[in-house]
Amino acid sequence: MTTTTYDTLGATYARTRQPDPRIAAQIHAALGNVTDVINVGAGTGSYEPPQTALAVEPSQVMIAQRPPGSAPAVQGVAERLPLRDDAADAVMALLTVHHWTDLAAGIDELRRVARGRIVILTWDQQVFRERFWLVRDYLPEAAAFDDTRATPTDQLIDLLGGARQEPVRVPHDCVDGFGAAYWRRPEAYLDPQVRAGISLLAQTGEDTIAPGLARLADDLATGRWHTRHAELLALDTFDVGYRLLVADL
Repeated sequence: MTTTTYDTLGATYARTRQPDPRIAAQIHAALGNVTDVINVGAGTGSYEPPQTALAVEPSQVMIAQRPPGSAPAVQGVAERLPLRDDAADAVMALLTVHHWTDLAAGIDELRRVARGRIVILTWDQQVFRERFWLVRDYLPEAAAFDDTRATPTDQLIDLLGGARQEPVRVPHDCVDGFGAAYWRRPEAYLDPQVRAGISLLAQTGEDTIAPGLARLADDLATGRWHTRHAELLALDTFDVGYRLLVADL
């Protein structure tokens, strides 16, 4: 992510982007029994395990929202990590690679700094487009924006030199307000504060997404949304395309 992007968009993150304990458990299991972890593109510190040694984040606005007692944080970018070779057992990068200006350089840096394991949380754009009703039915403009920045998971796996891939199913009551967190709570997307914490929507722009949001509001008011998506209302979790990549070096 760039400094300017999250200096603008990151002001509400501490309110709308709290770590979800179920997703945290999956991330921490993927990290394994490591001694120390570096969090790259760390934001406000969501999902950092207790053994986090350092967070690297480009935006001072995000760093300022890290809670008391968090791991120390330095301002920096993934493409030029201010760290020595083999600096930690593991490096994690969660919902950040799509913001990097040079993906290959960033992955090379993760490989340089990690002694044993890299964990990346990202998403499969094709699955996301097909399964997530918000971008498919109401906000294709936002999906088009994501098309320009999403990285195919196969490409990431190649850059990592191989990795296993785990689906991250989103709970219906997910407390971390990322893009598809409200898949069973559609009214949330009508809240400007919720949208401000979702880069997909915030960076597409309010004027661009306003017509689609108006259609969503109308479908909620008439009950059409609930009729069309009745099957979702029976689900506790949903695979919307989020993926955890785990690479052993």
